[in-house]
Amino acid sequence: MLILANLWQTTKKIACLVFIVLAGVILLQRSDVKIENQLEKIRSFTRQIEFDFVTWTFDALGIKLQQMSLGTANYLPQEELSKFVLDYLALNNQIQQVETQIYDIYSNPVISDPKSSSTLLRKQLQDLNIQREALAPLAESILQDQVSEIISDLGLTILGQSVPPVLYHISAVPRGLVVSPRNVIRQDANIAIDPEITIAGMEALENEVEESLDVSSLVVGLGGIGLYPTMVMETSNINWLAEVVSHEWVHNFLTLRPLGASYSTSPELRIINETVANLSEKEIGGAVIEQFYPGFVPLPPTPSTENSEENDLPPKTPSFDFRSEMHETRLMTDELLLKGRIKEAEAYMEAQRQMFWEHGYHIRKLNQAYFAFYGAYADEPGGHAGATEDPIGDAVRRLRAQSSSLAVFLNRISWMWSLDQLMNAVEAGE
Repeated sequence: MLILANLWQTTKKIACLVFIVLAGVILLQRSDVKIENQLEKIRSFTRQIEFDFVTWTFDALGIKLQQMSLGTANYLPQEELSKFVLDYLALNNQIQQVETQIYDIYSNPVISDPKSSSTLLRKQLQDLNIQREALAPLAESILQDQVSEIISDLGLTILGQSVPPVLYHISAVPRGLVVSPRNVIRQDANIAIDPEITIAGMEALENEVEESLDVSSLVVGLGGIGLYPTMVMETSNINWLAEVVSHEWVHNFLTLRPLGASYSTSPELRIINETVANLSEKEIGGAVIEQFYPGFVPLPPTPSTENSEENDLPPKTPSFDFRSEMHETRLMTDELLLKGRIKEAEAYMEAQRQMFWEHGYHIRKLNQAYFAFYGAYADEPGGHAGATEDPIGDAVRRLRAQSSSLAVFLNRISWMWSLDQLMNAVEAGE
């Protein structure tokens, strides 16, 4: 029996390795990574700083194959595995603090020689980065296995294996240049560019694109990209990391099916894909935290008591509701653009941006491109979404509510390739 078990494990590993190489090639060809001919005018401004996905993907695949051949995580107790991941994330936090100190030294006008003043900190940062490079492969393998176990528990496997296998790699994630027309909120381009671009470089790129093409543009940060292995940015937050790894795996899952393959065919399908991934990440990532990192399970909101003494006090000033205010901003912007009052809409968005800033939400630029990008994530009502009643996000949420499990939901919606199919499924209520 032991020989058969070992043979089965070896066969699974070989099959998984073969799948990784094939899936990497297939997923590298995703339509959201390619740039279509009609976007060549935009690319004339980005071609020199576009991110090299091909090199990154094959380098990451090589790292993943090496990690899999080692299998170190299989020989440690679960408590030690989770502690290892948390120690790795604590190291990330220490690196971020040192980087902030160095940045402050170089930003301080009183310091005449920032290079000399930051010598010890830069040496410390170099040592910490060497430690992180040594710990990262095992930390990634551990979390991959933990997410895979939850996916298996949720019934999202074939012959005991998640398809595709959960693979992610921590990396500097490229930024995206998002472009929208000025007269309507619509994402016409999202081009991945160098993650090291400076704030000044972002502003210069946006201004050049807008002035030359009469469009709205914005360089945005990305938390992860659904390549294969998926690309995830450095973090010290285990809750965020578990959700992003889950989110990007769902994109990989969908890409092998009609819904994901149709991601870039229309704005509606992009919204469906992102909403499905956002809903799923919360369930999968939340289960990962509950099972493997119980100390990080978010506390439930404190229930209000109807007979509390606070009821006798004067009512408090309502707290600022970001989602509600942003939703109102989007609705008014849509209304102004629909009437052709473009300059008025842009002046209104800038005024709202300053209002958000005063309430602690430091948005660098609020424009059509901003809403075109963030409006695609409709897992919760309101926020950056458009119409008063968000039909697409609402339909996805209703279909999930009608489904008996996440597996049933994903296996059903992933085989759809049009908004009509989604609407019909929700109306049928099956």
